[in-house]
Amino acid sequence: MISSDASVEALHERVRQLKKEMNAIILAHYYTLPEIQQAADVVGDSLALARAAEGTGADVIVFAGVYFMAETAAILNPGKLVLMPDNRAGCPLADSCPPETFRAFKAEHPGALVITYINSSVEIKAESDIVCTSSNAEKIVSQIPEDREIIFGPDRNLGSYVMKKLGREMILWQGCCYVHDAYRWEIIRETIEKHPGAKFIAHPECREEVLCRSDFVGSTGALLDYSEKTDAQVMIVATEPGILYEMERRSPEKTFLPAPKDPFSPSSVCTQMKQNTLEKLCECMERREPRIFVDEALRENALKPIRRMLEMS
Repeated sequence: MISSDASVEALHERVRQLKKEMNAIILAHYYTLPEIQQAADVVGDSLALARAAEGTGADVIVFAGVYFMAETAAILNPGKLVLMPDNRAGCPLADSCPPETFRAFKAEHPGALVITYINSSVEIKAESDIVCTSSNAEKIVSQIPEDREIIFGPDRNLGSYVMKKLGREMILWQGCCYVHDAYRWEIIRETIEKHPGAKFIAHPECREEVLCRSDFVGSTGALLDYSEKTDAQVMIVATEPGILYEMERRSPEKTFLPAPKDPFSPSSVCTQMKQNTLEKLCECMERREPRIFVDEALRENALKPIRRMLEMS
């Protein structure tokens, strides 16, 4: 455990030294702990981090996020050392889509184009035609001819949101992010009523009952941009509360309130993201492990839909 400001600064200094020695870049998601975000070279959402991983000239990529994110960096960077502070930090949404079951699901819809959310395993990406993120899902689906059947997975809430926005049907895999699926309108409404004039903003992985009542719906990056540009001084935010650190850093004069949790389903914090600690970050750089490995045949098959996403974005 970090016990003092001095120990935090000592760890930050050691990370800076190691980064220079290794020619490393540290990538971190907005949902990680503040001290991880402070140590990172790039903090972003899944699309921004994929682009940063693709374009880096560093010899070593240290990825503070969940497993599929580090795995994506390894797919994009064969031959580079990809490290993760805690390789047990998985993604239950990705885990909800087993490869064998998904292949059987695909077989039920021969000829359908497969678009999968980046929150998925390398095996699922290898089964896909195009990968997407919450930032670009709508844009990518809109480029597919109307007469082409689409399988979309694994997040049903994001898929439903895109279907409603574009007015087209898709075949949805029935997975969800436990963090965002935990929000309920009847729980949030009371907080909104207590803050007249506040804007209510939400991530598209939330349920439709939440999204349809939001003042703004967007990806992690889009929520941040909105929070900076809006004239509203108070915002109620329905996404993983780690994002509030960056919102407050960018707009210190504004007030950001996490949307309240459902007491019967309180899991609106991503515990997996929080497994990345400053101590683990420093240790993984010193030990050069845990290292993320991807089978080469799978990597080649998974790279194609990721490349297509980046081209279409």
